[in-house]
Order: sequence, then C-alpha cells, then structure tokens
Amino acid sequence: MNCADLEGPLAPLPVKNGIAPSQVWLPPGPWLTMGEFLLERFEHVAEADLLYRLEQGDIVACSGEAVRFDTPYEGKQRLWYYRSVPNEVHVPFDMPILYEDEQLIVVDKPHFLTTTPGGQYLMHTALVRVRQQFNNYDIAPLHRLDRETAGVLLFCRKPELRGAYQVLFQKQAIEKEYEAIAATNTNVTFPLVYKSRLSSPKGQISIQEMVGEPNSETHMSVLQSWQHPEHGALSQYLLKPITGRKHQLRLHMLGLGTPILNDSYYPEGQPRLAPDDFSRPLQLLARSIAFVDPISKQYCQFSSQQQLALLPNVTP
Repeated sequence: MNCADLEGPLAPLPVKNGIAPSQVWLPPGPWLTMGEFLLERFEHVAEADLLYRLEQGDIVACSGEAVRFDTPYEGKQRLWYYRSVPNEVHVPFDMPILYEDEQLIVVDKPHFLTTTPGGQYLMHTALVRVRQQFNNYDIAPLHRLDRETAGVLLFCRKPELRGAYQVLFQKQAIEKEYEAIAATNTNVTFPLVYKSRLSSPKGQISIQEMVGEPNSETHMSVLQSWQHPEHGALSQYLLKPITGRKHQLRLHMLGLGTPILNDSYYPEGQPRLAPDDFSRPLQLLARSIAFVDPISKQYCQFSSQQQLALLPNVTP
C-alpha cells in the first residue's frame, strides 16, 4: 500500500526509548533511487552515516519494508526512521514530578531542558524523560516552555483526553503566573497591562513587535526590588500572560526597556551560550498554573518549587 492511500501518516515503527519515529515526504521528482534522493534531502548528514543506515535497513517505507540505496525512487509516499543526534549535550538537572493522576503529569522543568525533541536535542528533553520514567509512550505535552525557561509543565497521559485540556489553553481558561528578574524600571508605573502585536518575520527565528492590532497581552507587577552587587538595581516581576505567544514575556519586558536578565535572544545580537554552558540561566520561571480540570471538574493549581538564582537570599 502506498502511503498516499492512507488517511494519515500511520507510522510502521513503534516509539523507541521514548522517541517517536520521524518521517520524510517523497515528492514527485527526477531521482532514480531512494539513496540519490536521501543524499540530497539530508545533505547535512555525513554520506557515510546515511549509507550505513540504508545498509542496516534503518529507513523503511510505510509497509515497514526497508529501503536500500538502489531501491527505485517512488514519490508521493513517506519514509520512516529514528532520528539520531551524535554527541547530544547532557542536561545535568533533575526534573521533579509535582503531581500525577490517571490523566495528568505535572513536572518542574529545569532551565536548559527542551520540552520536546527537535534540532540538536533528542534524548535530553522533558518529553522523553517523562515517557521513560512512566514507561508510557502515549504521554504528550499540553503546552511548551522554552528551553531557557524553567517551571511548571503539564503532560497528558491519554491521547483521547488531550483535546479536552488543550481547549482550555485555546480559550485562555488557564491562569499562568511567571516570575522574571530584570533591571528596576523607574520609567513606568506598575501594575500595568502590556499589549502588542507579535510576529515572526519569514526566515527568522526571533519574534518582533509589529505595528497593528495587538495579539498578545501580559499583566505585569513588581514583587520586590533590591540592589545586586554585580547587576545594580534589580526587581522581581510578576507576569501573568493572557495570551501564549512565542517569546511573549521576553518581548514585553524588552518593550518596557528592561529585558530579562541572561536573555540570549533579546535584544537581538546578544551572545548565545554554548549548548553545554549552564552558567547563566535565563531569569524567567513559570511559577504556577491553575485551571478547572475538564475531566474531574475540580479546580487545580500547581506551583514550581524552584527559585530564580538572582533573587536576594538565594544560595547559588
């Protein structure tokens, strides 16, 4: 059966060590063999590595049959394989479980741990950790936190219930509180509501504030201020995002003229940390999340046990 005949991409490979198989779509084209196409499609992969994987039968069609280098090319189908990341950086921080029941798992994600596999991160991600810990490969995240952001992260154990929880996020029926540390801002009066239009220019990773109808909203207040021996006057900000745009809190703090400390994205041009440099965590923490559970109908609130490193009286 050709993959084009399937209603959806049905993977012929199981989840392995918490990692779901990846897929690549084969468009119509001039390639004579599968190997010829794959060498062009995955030009960033060493040719010897790709040839070895083909010889080992690691890349399969939707039927589960392995394809070889000289397998005739046939477009309009998918090939499946397990992605690998050579020399993946180990993230040496624990991820405590804050709560679990038959539907939910709530974790306290550390800084520098990516929520889901992608790019140069595969095994050392929150999703893979929790799948392996509970030996349940149906577990899926209900939302995401940036790799640099720490705090409360929710997972759903049952695929059939995931939609009910995600509706809460879509309807903005989730109460989220974040804490951030940045320079003390004496130019504005808190509390305040910050709204702006956020957009991602084509071909760019960073997000930008644009002219137009606002599509993001954050309620901001100051919890405390103090003098830091290295960074000068600092404040701890309480941020309550009403919307959930990518990098929203970073950009709204930047918009006030007080970027979050240790932000390597904003303002643009900041020096990026090496993947294995954990010395300067972003001072942003998903402190708590609360909602009425759509299954139990009970009010739930979960809070992080972490503290931002630059708070006064916090031991490094």
